[in-house]
Amino acid sequence: MAATIAGVGVGLGLSCSAKLSQRASSSSSSGSYRCSLKMTASVEEKKKSFTLKKSEEAFNAAKELMPGGVNSPVRAFKSVGGQPIVFDAVKGSHMWDIDGNEYIDYVGSWGPAIIGHADDQVLAALAETMKKGTSFGAPCLLENVLAEMVISAVPSIEMVRFVNSGTEACMGVLRLARAFTGREKIIKFEGCYHGHADPYLVKAGSGVATLGLPDSPGVPKGATYETLTAPYNDISAVENLFQNNKGEIAAIILEPVVGNSGFIAPKPDCLNALRHFTKEDGALLIFDEVMTGFRLAYGGAQEYFGITPDLTTLGKIIGGGLPVGAYGGRRDIMEMVAPAGPMYQAGTLSGNPLAMTAGIHTLKRLQELGTYEYLDKITGELTKGIIDAGKKAGHAICGGYIRGMFGFFFTEGPVYNFEDAKKSDTAKFGRFYRGMLEEGVYFAPSQFEAGFTSMAHTSEDIQQTIAAAEKVLRQI
Repeated sequence: MAATIAGVGVGLGLSCSAKLSQRASSSSSSGSYRCSLKMTASVEEKKKSFTLKKSEEAFNAAKELMPGGVNSPVRAFKSVGGQPIVFDAVKGSHMWDIDGNEYIDYVGSWGPAIIGHADDQVLAALAETMKKGTSFGAPCLLENVLAEMVISAVPSIEMVRFVNSGTEACMGVLRLARAFTGREKIIKFEGCYHGHADPYLVKAGSGVATLGLPDSPGVPKGATYETLTAPYNDISAVENLFQNNKGEIAAIILEPVVGNSGFIAPKPDCLNALRHFTKEDGALLIFDEVMTGFRLAYGGAQEYFGITPDLTTLGKIIGGGLPVGAYGGRRDIMEMVAPAGPMYQAGTLSGNPLAMTAGIHTLKRLQELGTYEYLDKITGELTKGIIDAGKKAGHAICGGYIRGMFGFFFTEGPVYNFEDAKKSDTAKFGRFYRGMLEEGVYFAPSQFEAGFTSMAHTSEDIQQTIAAAEKVLRQI
């Protein structure tokens, strides 16, 4: 049934519904995620029919209802220009907007859709769970099941606390690190984003970087006074911070692979050095794996790189697309959390049965043989294809990938930190971005956000994306 917003009809058109049904019927088994789906329109036909008229009308109405017309800043397309898109449906590796345009999606709801959007098995499990209710506000057995799966998968986690978002997870883990160590100072890296809590909004990435905002108004000086910053991948800068603040640093928190300044991988010795500095000083090492958890490997970046932190934050994938977050780590640290210990943190919807169900069935799918090899293969083909196309067209471009996470910058590179990332030609990225939309490809609407692939992406998706990129890169 279509809904109406300020006179705008919102619903799937017949052609969109037909394609969605075709995709739904072909996605009931794991193998079908890698099958090819022929598009009903050629790239040229798509371009001729491309319109965002309904999105424009809906967005104009939204601006009277919500700040900037959105509920998360990067969605407003401020850094890429043009018209924000209002979406109507998703399935597998594809999305449809309210104008009926179809896109190959490389945002994946900002990471959770690693097995594909609206997976049939997950939806069926959610339907069964909903028959019992949507929220208990009390313990449920599903919490135990997902907790056991997370603990068995992630090397650093011996106990876990579920919350409702990555921001909540990072708020809780910071309070815990300070409570356990009896220290207040923390080190974060420029361009790393750990949610919108006050102590983290210092040289942050994600939407803060996208919009070019300074440290946010409304954050009191006292909230960030104990936050120390260093350039990502700069080991000497971190060493100097420890030398100048001996015995005062509670923790280092970082994205082990940065996704909120674009995709930036750690240098070979970086994570080892951080592990050494923290152990030597009695500080804790915290990996923010909200993006990388269960995406770079089943055990996250810490499994992939072989570095075990003291504490870890998770989100996105462990909720299978529903709101979720978690923090966990060594048992002796986690036993500080109430009601086992004195460090207080709570949440009415934490451990919600729907989020637990979606997370359980998503993680089950990720355990299938060959999952991460497949992600590595298609993501490598995609990234190499786009970079090669850019270079052939005469553009300065660089990038990289690990398993199901990737990114590229319009600069010669290499990109080791946020300062390097800021050398990227963001105006060119905006032109590229808008061109790719018209060719039916949806990337994150910011140069400073990583991209994501899924098990649902097919070889045809990848080749169609590269062909579109070759065309757009020749034109901009």
